[in-house]
Amino acid sequence: MRKIIQITHTSLDGYTAWKNGELDRFENAGEHLSFVNKLLLSADSILFGRITYEMFESYWPAIENNPLSSEFEKCYSHWYNKATKLVLSNTLNELKGNNTILVKSDIVSTIEENKNKTGKNILLFGSPSVGQLLLQSNLIDEYWIFVNPVIFGTGIPMFAPSNDLKRLKLIGAKTISNGEVALHYEVKR
Repeated sequence: MRKIIQITHTSLDGYTAWKNGELDRFENAGEHLSFVNKLLLSADSILFGRITYEMFESYWPAIENNPLSSEFEKCYSHWYNKATKLVLSNTLNELKGNNTILVKSDIVSTIEENKNKTGKNILLFGSPSVGQLLLQSNLIDEYWIFVNPVIFGTGIPMFAPSNDLKRLKLIGAKTISNGEVALHYEVKR
């Protein structure tokens, strides 16, 4: 069975984005993208909500052929362009991009079906509401949480309030040059 691995940035106080979804408050580091590119080797699919999909789709497809892009960006773009994209949205009617599947209903059963297909892992980038839904449905297997050295004070939280206790096992950690700490967790079953 394939794993669903959520990869997300958070502020030190647990927010994945600023109040209106802005991500520009996180400081970029080239080393971060190099590290994420290594994570891509274990996956062939991306899962995300509409907002994250639209952000990715407006940026990543063309980077591969842009001569001003870094090798890390070109590598990421190349993987993105080949990956199967599962987009969860009630508001989109059509999608652009290659290998893109719109999931409008039966979200949990559709994701379960995709987990059971042959292939590599499925990465969930950002998309906190999708992550929260999949966590409640016990579909998240692992997390890569990039804790950034910034305190937002407000924003979009990674986790929603819940009465369900979820235990995680730390698999590894890495410090990145801009002060991010990448924490790799497995969800205990």
